[in-house]
Order: sequence, then C-alpha cells, then structure tokens
Amino acid sequence: MGLKRFDPRVIVTRHNTHMTEPIRTARSKKNSLPQLRQVQKKELKESVTAQKNRRGFNRVLHAFGYSIAGLKAGWYETAFRQEALASCVLLPASFWLGRSWVETVLLAGTVLLVMIVELLNTGIETAIDRIGPEWHDLSKRAKDMGSAAVLLSLLLCGATWGMALYQRFGQ
Repeated sequence: MGLKRFDPRVIVTRHNTHMTEPIRTARSKKNSLPQLRQVQKKELKESVTAQKNRRGFNRVLHAFGYSIAGLKAGWYETAFRQEALASCVLLPASFWLGRSWVETVLLAGTVLLVMIVELLNTGIETAIDRIGPEWHDLSKRAKDMGSAAVLLSLLLCGATWGMALYQRFGQ
C-alpha cells in the first residue's frame, strides 16, 4: 500500500479523500518538494496511528466500532456462525441448568470462550493467508496451533456441560 521511498510523481498513496486535501493544498500553494514530503509523512502517520492519537470516549467509541466490525467479519466464517447459533441455545440454557451463580458463569463462560478462541483462530488464519497462498511449514504450524486451541476450548466446554448435565439429571 505505502511507498518504500518518496516518489514525487505519486503523492497520494491511499484512496481516502481525507488524506488528499492537505496534499492538494500544499500543491496549490506551490510548496517545495521537502514541504510536500513533510505533509505526506504527517498524513500517513496520522492515518496509520489514528486510534493511538484518540483519547477518552472517542477512543472507546472507535474501538467499539472496530470490535463490531470484527464480529461481522467473523460471521462470514462457517465455524464461528455455527458456534454463535449454538450459543443462542446454550447461553439461556446455562441459566436454567446452573444451580448456583458459579455454575451458571462456568457454563456460559465456556460457551463464550469457544467463540473467543474461534475468533482468534480466524484472525491467525487470515493473517497467514494475507502473507501468501504458498505452503510454508511455519504457516502450517500456526494454523494447526490455532485449530488445536479451538479443539481444547470445545473439549473444555463439552466436559463442563457434560458434568453439569450429569449432576442435574444423572444422580
């Protein structure tokens, strides 16, 4: 996306319109090339680290928006969608099945843990796929470890629910 070094023929490196205004202004005033470089570096720095420059409620609001975007992106993954639909049944059931607040939290928490680990696994797989489609041993290991984490969270969830069901109905 970005330039490796400054090229005076290519000033705008992104398609965002908010980045082009200061550069157009700098060009229209016929500033020198070093001033254009400063404007370009400043705009690229602001766009890349915009979240780090935010403070207070504005930062929280933008972080919430990024989180919602992550959930929307996760919804396009079949495994996450299946787990989300299962959680629509299991979360209310945890309030019915749990005899104390501790049991309820454990039952609901393991369901949410599966969804969290699935989102992290999807993030790892997406980052690996972003690097390139060619096969690499380290890429395979990273994807396999993410998948193993999902498996362990599913086993924990299943064991917790199994013990709760046995305690409630098996005795």
